[in-house]
Amino acid sequence: MTDGAKWNQRYASGDLPWDTGKPSTELQRVVAQQRIAPCRALDLGCGTGSNTIWLAQKGFEAMGIDIAPLAVTQACQRARAAGVSAQFQVADILHPPNFDQPFQFFFDRGCYHAVRRADPTAYAPAIVRLLAPGAVGLILAGNACESHDDGPPVVSEEQLRSELGATFRIVELREFRFDSPPKSSESFLAWSCLVTR
Repeated sequence: MTDGAKWNQRYASGDLPWDTGKPSTELQRVVAQQRIAPCRALDLGCGTGSNTIWLAQKGFEAMGIDIAPLAVTQACQRARAAGVSAQFQVADILHPPNFDQPFQFFFDRGCYHAVRRADPTAYAPAIVRLLAPGAVGLILAGNACESHDDGPPVVSEEQLRSELGATFRIVELREFRFDSPPKSSESFLAWSCLVTR
């Protein structure tokens, strides 16, 4: 079974513990505090589109990509219902398509920590070629400082600095907790990593 088929199966079954149905609180905080102006933005591993839609509502020219076709279908439906012009495309972030224009901002809520398990060195070089010079990115990833049986994959500070720092300049690295999904009070420890190209 391909990666796309595996993730698609999760969306078909509704087994989506990471999907809160709302835009990331940490994304909202960083966009406000860093005064990131509306620009061409890419949401990596967009899922059902909550963050892409929020960016579009804030005036960004927002594009979401995901490896699961069903996620993209659901995201398109949600964007239409919200009345926003966000765009979505099925794509593998390690082998992304050639977009017609580069992006000035990118957001990743949990894609990096999932794909790095197969190849820790492939993520940053694949993403950076999609970006304009000086582009800003926010990467949210599971934090290895807190052990758990369930929950997101985790990465240590040393791994994160090594894998991302070789390609990007890390502007800010801080701990925070992922938003809790519906019907759960569990919020896992995570990294918030702000980078520039």
